[in-house]
Amino acid sequence: MEFKKKLKGLTPYLFIMPWIIGFLVFTIGPLILSLVMSFFDWSLAGTPVFKGFGNYKEMFTKDAQFWKSLLISIKYAAIFVPLNICIALFLAMLITQNVRGVKFFRTLFYIPTVISGVAVSIIWGWILNGDYGVLNYLLSLLGIKGPRWLVDPAWALFAVILASAFGVGSMMLIFYTDIKGIPTDLYEAAALDGAGKVGSFFSITLPLISPTILFNLITSIIGSFQQVTLVMLLTGGGPLKSTYFYGLYTYNNAFKHHKLGYASANAWVMFIIILLLTAVVFRSSSAWVFYQSETTEKKKGKGGKK
Repeated sequence: MEFKKKLKGLTPYLFIMPWIIGFLVFTIGPLILSLVMSFFDWSLAGTPVFKGFGNYKEMFTKDAQFWKSLLISIKYAAIFVPLNICIALFLAMLITQNVRGVKFFRTLFYIPTVISGVAVSIIWGWILNGDYGVLNYLLSLLGIKGPRWLVDPAWALFAVILASAFGVGSMMLIFYTDIKGIPTDLYEAAALDGAGKVGSFFSITLPLISPTILFNLITSIIGSFQQVTLVMLLTGGGPLKSTYFYGLYTYNNAFKHHKLGYASANAWVMFIIILLLTAVVFRSSSAWVFYQSETTEKKKGKGGKK
C-alpha cells in the first residue's frame, strides 16, 4: 500500500519529466556552458585558453563595434517597443468592436504572426525595395519620391522597425482577450456619468489592462534586443553598419569570426542589460499598473477597520 501511495505521489512528476529533462538539457545546460565559455578564448578549432575577464575587458575597452551595436539596439528598442504596443492595442480595440465581418479582420491581423521570419523578410524586401517596391509606388501616387529604404543609412533602421511591427498579432490577441474580459457594466456606468468613448478608454480600459501592458512591455523589450533574423535577411547589418544590431554582432562573433568565448561574453552582457531594464520596468510598475485584487483587499481592509 505504501509503495502504491508513493507511486501515486510521483505520477505528476513523471508526466512533467520530459519537460524537466528538456529544460535542463536544452536551456540550463547551454546557459551554464555559455557562462563558462565567456571566460575562455574558445574557438571552433583548437584548445580553449582561459582568459578570466579578458573577453569582457576587451569588449568594454577595445571593441568600438560593441558600443555602436549596443547603441543601435537601444535606438531600435526605444522606437519599436512603444510603437509595437500602440499598434497592437489599437488593433485589439478595433477587433473588439461589434461590427459585421470582425472575425475576418481578427484572422487577417493575426496571420502575419504565423509567418516565418524568413518569409516576412522576403515580403518586406519586396515592399521596401527602392526601385520597384510597393511602398514607394504608393508614395509616388501621392507625388512623394520614396527613399531607398534598405540601402540608405538614414532610413534603414526605420525600415527594419517598420518590418518588425508587422508581427504584432500575438500581442494584439493578448490585449484583445484582456479587453473582452472587462465587465460591460463599467462602461455603462461611465456612459451614465457622461464619459465618452475616449474618456472610458483612458479611465477604464487602460487601467484595467495595465498588467497586460506590463507583460507586453517586458516581452517587447526582450524581443527587441534579441532581433537577429529580420535584420540579417533584410539588410545584413548594413548599409555602413547602420543596422548592425547587438544580436547580429553577437551572432557574427560566434559563427562568422568563430570567437565562441567572446560571443558568449557578448550574450551575457545582453542578458544583464535586459535583466536591468526588466527590473527598472518592474520597479516603476507600482506607479502605473492597476490590480483589481489589490483594490478589493484595500476595500476589505477599510471595511474591517470600520
